[in-house]
Amino acid sequence: MFRKAAVPTISNGSYLQGQANGKLSSLDSGQPAQEGKVVLKKKVTLLRGISIIIGTIIGAGIFISPKGILKNTGSVGMSLTVWTVCGILSLFGALCYAELGTCIKKSGGHYTYILEAFGPLPAFVRVWVELLIIRPAATAVISLAFGRYILEPFFMQCEIPELAIKLITAVGITLVMVLNSTSVSWSARIQMFLTFCKLVAILIIIVPGVIQLIKGETQHFRNAFAGNDASVMGLPLAFYSGMYAYSGWFYLNFVTEEVENPEKNIPLAICISMIIVTVGYVLTNVAYFTTISAGELLLSKAVAVTFAERLMGNFSLAVPVFVALSCFGSMNGGVFAVSRMFFVASREGHLPEILSMIHVRKHTPLPAVIVLHPLTMIMLFNGDLYSLLNFLSFARWLFIGLVVAGLIYLRYKRPDMPRPFKVPLFIPALFSFTCLFMVALSLYSDPVNTGIGFAITLTGIPAYYLFIVWDNKPKWFRKLLGK
Repeated sequence: MFRKAAVPTISNGSYLQGQANGKLSSLDSGQPAQEGKVVLKKKVTLLRGISIIIGTIIGAGIFISPKGILKNTGSVGMSLTVWTVCGILSLFGALCYAELGTCIKKSGGHYTYILEAFGPLPAFVRVWVELLIIRPAATAVISLAFGRYILEPFFMQCEIPELAIKLITAVGITLVMVLNSTSVSWSARIQMFLTFCKLVAILIIIVPGVIQLIKGETQHFRNAFAGNDASVMGLPLAFYSGMYAYSGWFYLNFVTEEVENPEKNIPLAICISMIIVTVGYVLTNVAYFTTISAGELLLSKAVAVTFAERLMGNFSLAVPVFVALSCFGSMNGGVFAVSRMFFVASREGHLPEILSMIHVRKHTPLPAVIVLHPLTMIMLFNGDLYSLLNFLSFARWLFIGLVVAGLIYLRYKRPDMPRPFKVPLFIPALFSFTCLFMVALSLYSDPVNTGIGFAITLTGIPAYYLFIVWDNKPKWFRKLLGK
């Protein structure tokens, strides 16, 4: 099953193994392509790159529950300030990833950069946690929101049955997996369409909000910073919630090898996307407060629906549909990107060999996509999804902070590395400090759940030595692994 990196071979079936291994070989390495080799094609244009980032960042949160930040800040003014600052911090992180994506032209995102900077053990732990828990649980949670809101117009007068939500959710997950297994081009086109739907949904909220401001509906902004004082623990938790809402800016780096002209398009896509998302998020929250007071927002289960019901009448029925499409876009973008991490990790010998195989005709990493399906279904029907995400939410920021710290380390370790795009050193320093601060805060504020997540993450260390390092495995163990 797991193996050390070996020379790529051609299978006799419908798949060919991906690029070479050891240190990842980039597509622009200048090495001649081997005859008959099948690779992932460069089909991600600038517009498709923007749609991947925006389409993955904007999920259900901005439409359903922006109250986490308001609850922890205590006032409308401080809430809007946190939304803005989190957008700027996320832009800093995205710029760091833009530098990494232009100097290390290999897919895989977090995994690849940790591997290049710190070696195989922390890289394996990262992909181990992502495969077993984080991605299946995250996909299941966002898809549950899709299932709930796609059914909302049909159950206006009663509660939606949980079984119906899970069944339609299972259909949505399967559809995303089939789409990403069938065609890179169609997956990207649908992502562009869904990104357009997300932006339309945000405009449906922003435009009436601006009209309300023009009419003078500013009563909820008077004494904007008055209210409950934010606690010492509240403000950092508000930033944690805000950074989570903006997370997704790193997904284009998972598909670097498929990006056309990555030196130019990766930084452009990241900057354009983050500006659009930050402006959209802040204006959407301003629009909410033109119609809904801080107290009413805290009591609302779905802020966008409450806002639409007050201003749009029957047209408010369209909002749940747009929220569902937004969730579907996040599902599609997440699966599209993370499957490339598994593909690259397999190519490096850190995951089963089959995950590094590409479909001969469709040119998709089909095994790396469908491996998520059974794990996500198990999470959907059996797991306490939100607890799992709470256990492991700190792991995302721990490894992102490690990646950005690796950028600083590579500046000194490999100063001659070509860097077509380079950020000032204070940006990665500030961002990595912020990530590590949030990790330390989570250990302090919620030691039980974070401790469980930390323990699950640490299981990757014995797994690395068991599956990767240990050469003299007994025959029964090799047979168990399918060797």
